Order: sequence, then structure tokens, then C-alpha cells
Amino acid sequence: MGEIKISNEIRSKILIDALPYIQRYNGKIVVVKYGGNAMTNEELKNAVMSDIVLLSLVGVKVVLVHGGGPEINEMLKKVGIESKFINGLRYTDEATVDIVKMVLAGKVNKELVSHLTRHKGKALGMCGIDGQMITASKMQSDPDLGFVGEIENVNTTPITDALDRGYVPVIATVACGKDGQTYNINADTAAARIAAELRAENLILMTDIVGLLKDKDDDGTLITTVQVSEVPFMKRQGIISGGMIPKIDCCVEAVRRGVKKTCIIDGRVPHSILIELLSNEGIGTQFI
Repeated sequence: MGEIKISNEIRSKILIDALPYIQRYNGKIVVVKYGGNAMTNEELKNAVMSDIVLLSLVGVKVVLVHGGGPEINEMLKKVGIESKFINGLRYTDEATVDIVKMVLAGKVNKELVSHLTRHKGKALGMCGIDGQMITASKMQSDPDLGFVGEIENVNTTPITDALDRGYVPVIATVACGKDGQTYNINADTAAARIAAELRAENLILMTDIVGLLKDKDDDGTLITTVQVSEVPFMKRQGIISGGMIPKIDCCVEAVRRGVKKTCIIDGRVPHSILIELLSNEGIGTQFI
């Protein structure tokens, strides 16, 4: 297939149309929770990295919070530990929490920093344990989830220090307890709390779906905007159900804690972050 030629006129119109959004986000903090297909597909990964570098260069302060479920599953399989999930959360015993720490804060985190660097970006890898950025306690649940943590406090100083020096903080969501115990933190939950503590302009959750749908089997029924006050009613109607509940609860929590807006976007669409931030239509579902 031949390369599509874009005229200078179209190119200049794209830039002019993006200008108000670049001005709006200039100097503001945007937290991106990175996961799903966009994290495992090389083409999509390259698009995400170039989006983040571009946004940084036009003055947007991007914070990248990541998970790494598939890589954790792969490593657990290699060492002969079965992956176990309860209500969408990973059961994390002592052996598993060591693997989670090793894979998230080591392999995945450093690979993302390396990717951003290859795209001529400035990135700094860190995890919740560094500088006591995220302190947590054991999540009380029935059934017990092991070393899954509930966030008690977020110390934003390491993050803002990195941003002020022009780096993109790349954050792995493992945390430390007062007793020194390492806890596994759900990446959506961590991203929402970090965004709230940073008073971010926008929290973007990258997923493998187009957004919130009126009919979950029809992508044409996308709901583009939701007021947080509508969420309980939508849960009762069954529009928000299953795996969407924890994601949307994170969005609602972030908005209630002071984030201007949060969005669930389709990470399978190349450059979905740019489409969301630098256009009027945006992409996915926004919560305000």
C-alpha cells in the first residue's frame, strides 16, 4: 500500500487545531496508566512512547504509571508458581510478591525507560518503594489476597522533582509497608491516587476496550461523557458491570479527589493519547 501524502495545508491545519489543547495542557500534569494490548504490541508501544515524548516536548508534564500482568504471569510460570486471581486482583503470597517486585520494578520498568530514551525522551524509572513514594498496608478482604496493599499515603516529592528536571517519571506500582513488607498495588488504583495527589489535569487509563458502552456487545453505543454522580445509577442499570467496575471506581475517586477529568481510552488505537489530549472529540469515555 502506497504512503499517504499529506499536503502542507492539511499539516498546518492539524497543528493549528492542536494549538488550543497544547496551550491548555502546557505546564500541567497528565497521568497515564499504561497497560493492556498497548503494552505488549510493539507497534502500539512505539506509538505510546512517541506520544509521551511529543507531549513532554510541548510542555506537558507526563507521569507514566504501569502494570505488567502478562510479564508477571510468564515469570511465575517459568518458576512453577500458578497465577491466581480473586475478584480481578492477583493473589500475592510471599513467593509471588518477590516475583512482582522483580518483574515490575526491574524488567518492565527499565524496558519502558529504555523505550522512551530510544525515542529521544528523558525518563526516570522508579517504584513506590523509592523515597517512600507509596506506603501501604495489607488490604483487608475476604477471601484473603495475601500481600496486596491498600494505599495509605503518596509522597509526591520524588515525582515532582523528576518532572521539574524535565524527566518523565515511569512508576512501577509496588509499595512498602511501615514494617518494610513489600505490597503489590493495583495499577489503576495507584494511578488514580497519584493523579489526585498531584492535582493532575487529566488521568488517562489505557484499556483494551473502546470505553464505556450502553450495550457491551456494540461498540457503536459508546458513552463519551459521564458525570460522576451518574455512576451509581449506571451500576444499578448494569451498564457498568464486571471488570469495568474497579476501573470506573478509580476514575470517580480521582475526580472526587480533585483531578479535573479522567478518561478510559482504547489503547489498541495507535496514538490514542494524542487523540484524547489534542482534539475536541477525544476518544473513549471521560468522567467529569
